[in-house]
Amino acid sequence: MVFWILVAVLTAAVAAVLILPLLRRPAEAEADARHDAEVYRDQLDELARDEASGLIGAAEAELARAEVARRLIAAKKAEEKEAAGPVARRNRLAQAFVIVLLPAVGLCLYLGTGRPDLPSQPLAERLANPGDDINILIARAENHLAKNPDDGAGWDLLAPIYYRSGRMEDAANAYAQALRLVGPSTDRLDGSAEVLIALANGIVTREAREKLEQSLTLQPDNPRAKYYLALALEQEGRRDEARAAYEALRKESPADAPWLPLVDRHIAGLSNAPGGPSAEDVAAAEDMAEGDRREMIAGMVEGLAAKLQENPDNFEGWMRIIRSYVVLDQRPKAEAALRTALKTFPADSDRGRQLTALARDLSISAEGGGPKDSGQ
Repeated sequence: MVFWILVAVLTAAVAAVLILPLLRRPAEAEADARHDAEVYRDQLDELARDEASGLIGAAEAELARAEVARRLIAAKKAEEKEAAGPVARRNRLAQAFVIVLLPAVGLCLYLGTGRPDLPSQPLAERLANPGDDINILIARAENHLAKNPDDGAGWDLLAPIYYRSGRMEDAANAYAQALRLVGPSTDRLDGSAEVLIALANGIVTREAREKLEQSLTLQPDNPRAKYYLALALEQEGRRDEARAAYEALRKESPADAPWLPLVDRHIAGLSNAPGGPSAEDVAAAEDMAEGDRREMIAGMVEGLAAKLQENPDNFEGWMRIIRSYVVLDQRPKAEAALRTALKTFPADSDRGRQLTALARDLSISAEGGGPKDSGQ
């Protein structure tokens, strides 16, 4: 009963708000009509005063009164005509719609789609019995954690809910609290890494990679961690290592594993690797004589540099040559190559963000003091 009383009060309030402007006639027309009538009334009063004081004769006063009265009657008729005009009729129709039709339509919609038979339930009761309402579940968990901030199990429960709801910053904090209070587990470490990757727009950051590596120590056959670590290698431009990691993951996975199509797409994309020195090439060159080593690496880098000049859209080539320069301790050239690559792949694009993430991991910057050209 209380519900329907509230509905009636709210409906009346809304109707009043909508009707009040309709009850007012246009301000300009209303002002003109009232002004004319007031002027004529004032003239009649003035004629009476002039006649009483002897300033005007009785016959002249009578004639003047007749003329003013005629004008006053005409003004009143114009005012009444304005009140009964098209604008007024439209206002009356709108008033009828607000008073009758709008509540009726709202009531029919509520009876058709609402639950008038559902008993009222205060907030405390809804929090105690959330059902399938995810927002109530989150509010209930947050209310509990506000009173018990050291409840690691509560943070552990809330973190993936935040993640699925798209609240990434809250999810990152919840995972951090759960790891601090309860300790590491495969699910917590993987979930925390996924949140960090999402916050970095898909880039596997150094912190995320550390959590994934820690997860693998707890569960060596963890496909979730292996996939993201392979993705990190791919984003760093280490295509051969990334392809090997993806292929190893494919061999270890069941034939019906849901992640296999994604892994296959990465393997196919890495199968046409651009030329240039790989991490294995550079590592092998470290064991050669100084002159031979420099000659070998110089040849590989020059070959890749030539390809990049012909095809500056070779994103993987830029990733590889930047990393090669850093491995060879030629950071100014790496920074120059980074600047050149960012001209083709702006920093606010997906590939530009991968380049800047690689630069952060390699501790180089596009604002370095190296040469202005690409330096290949």
